[in-house]
Amino acid sequence: MRRIVSQSIKFLIPLLFLVTFWSYGQDTIPSPIVPDSIIVDSVVIDTIVIRRTVNKIYSLRKDVNLKIPNINFNKTKTLQEGFKRFRVPSFWENENSFGINVSEVAFVNWNAGGDNAISGLGFLKFARKYKFSNSQWDNNLELRYGLNAQAGRKLRKTEDVIRLSSNLGFKKDTISNWFYSVQLNFNTQFSNGYKYPDREAPISRFMSPGYLLFGAGTSFITKDEKFNLYLSPITQKSTFVLDQDLADNGAFGVKKAELDVNGNTVTPGENHLLEFGILITNNFNYNIAENIELTSRVNLYTDYIKSFGNIDVDWELNLNLKVNKFISTSLGTQMIYDDDILFDVIKNDNGTIVDPGSPKIQFKQILGVGILYGF
Repeated sequence: MRRIVSQSIKFLIPLLFLVTFWSYGQDTIPSPIVPDSIIVDSVVIDTIVIRRTVNKIYSLRKDVNLKIPNINFNKTKTLQEGFKRFRVPSFWENENSFGINVSEVAFVNWNAGGDNAISGLGFLKFARKYKFSNSQWDNNLELRYGLNAQAGRKLRKTEDVIRLSSNLGFKKDTISNWFYSVQLNFNTQFSNGYKYPDREAPISRFMSPGYLLFGAGTSFITKDEKFNLYLSPITQKSTFVLDQDLADNGAFGVKKAELDVNGNTVTPGENHLLEFGILITNNFNYNIAENIELTSRVNLYTDYIKSFGNIDVDWELNLNLKVNKFISTSLGTQMIYDDDILFDVIKNDNGTIVDPGSPKIQFKQILGVGILYGF
């Protein structure tokens, strides 16, 4: 019996120890959380920081779409222009254009009558513009030449222009539209000009006349550069007549040759006429509608010494209609009045000028349809 009791005690003691230890672990109050203390003006403020853990999402919501997107290039457009390498910005702006206008008329057994004819006009324009800070330099070169061929007669010239202009301006600030400017204008022609049907005695030739105007003044140029007004109180105008026959006749205002009683030349005519005066120029562009542009160019000049108040006028007005990138239509007019250009000169049988003639208004109108190409 003792033996059984002793063995029971040996078994109960460890069991009792395990039960006591387990009960004590369950009833023990955990250690208190030590709050963070903040001392403000000697007052202790206890703050309990509660940290919350984020639960993992084990099931996706129905409105969440985590599928791999479908990528395609069906609506991708190719580049309209080829790849262009980076270039250092330039202060120069360039404009080049070339055009040909053609008009033609033909008849076959036409009861009303008429002559077959074709006219052509070619032109080139080069523009170079430099802009930096408060400085601006505009350069323009225009070349135009036109011919007309008609059945039963030789070729006749319809247009002949060489025109160069350059304007250098400087302004005090970037806000103002007024520039201190220096301007140069030059114009002449390519080939001989005749009073048709006479083809023996030319009335004009290359550098006969040739006009060079150089002066200083002020320019008003709008921000869009569609309006340019130049005012110069001091401008030198040089008229060149390099053809001696024309110079001896006193053409274009130069001093004519002095002749003896027999008509022999004593002193040849001068080839150069120098004048000082006032020059006003204006260039104006206006877009009437899409692809319809009106351009105007006006030069006004009067001489201080010879004939102050007598104004030389050169006004060119053009209406340009652009059909597409390459085809255009132009309607242009030009009016010139120069007191030094005389008409209806009367000579006697010896060639001596009896009546030097008088100045008249010169007017020209051109209508053409053709090709315009910029490069």
